[in-house]
Order: sequence, then C-alpha cells, then structure tokens
Amino acid sequence: MGVAAITAGAPVRIAIIGNSGSGKSTLARQLADERPEGILDLDTVAWEPGQVAVPREAAAAAGDVRAFCAARDGWIVEGCYASLIQATFGYSPLLLFVDPGPEACLANCRRRPWEPHKYASKEEQDARLEFLLDWVRDYYSRDGELSLAGHQRLFDGYAGPRFRVTGPVSQGLLADILKLAG
Repeated sequence: MGVAAITAGAPVRIAIIGNSGSGKSTLARQLADERPEGILDLDTVAWEPGQVAVPREAAAAAGDVRAFCAARDGWIVEGCYASLIQATFGYSPLLLFVDPGPEACLANCRRRPWEPHKYASKEEQDARLEFLLDWVRDYYSRDGELSLAGHQRLFDGYAGPRFRVTGPVSQGLLADILKLAG
C-alpha cells in the first residue's frame, strides 16, 4: 500500500515512547500533519491537573488512555510512561521508540518552546530546566518505567508492529512510519 493510499485511507494508531527531549511530541505533530489524528500527550493524564509533580492514580490515568483510544478510529499517543503506553496495546498500535541519544535529548530540552499545558509561563518552565536536564541524563542509568531500561523492556515485549527511531525524522522516514502503521 502506498503512502497516498494510507493518507487518504484508514486511520492510523501510533504509540510513541522515549526520553524527555527525544522528539516524541515533535514526531507526533509531524505525523498528524501527514495524517490528521487525535494526539494524546501522556503528561495530560499522568499528573493531577493544576498541580506540579502530583501523579494521578495509575488506574485512572490508564483508564483515560484507553478511553481516548476507544473514542476515535485513529490516534497518536506519546509520552515517557511505559505503563500508559502499554495501555494502548489492546488497540494494536505501531509502537515507536524514539531514542536519539543523550546529547540530542539535552539539546532538544534546551530549545523546547513553552508548554502551556504543563507550565503557567515560559519563565516557570525555564526555572525547572536544570532539573529536567538532570532527569534526562539519569534516564540512561535509572530503572523503572521512565528509564531506557524500562522503555527497552516495553519495546522488546511488544508483539505488535514496532520501530526504533534513532536519528532525525525526514519525510522519507515519516512515509515509512505511515506505511508501517497502515
């Protein structure tokens, strides 16, 4: 099936996981530009609304992910929460593991635009930059669902279609991803 047929045809379901700053959100927007689908940033369901660093109850967050997926034919879900990405697996998405390496992640974090759904102001976001950079660096040595090891376990254990993105995203790569998702 060609890219034009996918673009004009069936909706796609894509789950994207990776480190903070890896390019998950950018890739999700690029894919949505090619094939408009609903996008869910997992930060919007993982944390209590209006509170800084207060996690939601895990079952409620996973329920919101499943409800998002069930409510639409096509979607893109992106974030660094392995358990929440796993909540999409019942819908057989293409799993993308975005892993450009630590230097790319750090550089992306430093030039990240203001994220109004996470921070009240650009100044508030910038005040937390050093914490974010340390957290990004620790991704490669810590364990758990928010780590390289946790993401690798999720990726390796997924029986559906999957693809690891390790470099810049070109139009050709977008086309290849859409072919895999179709």
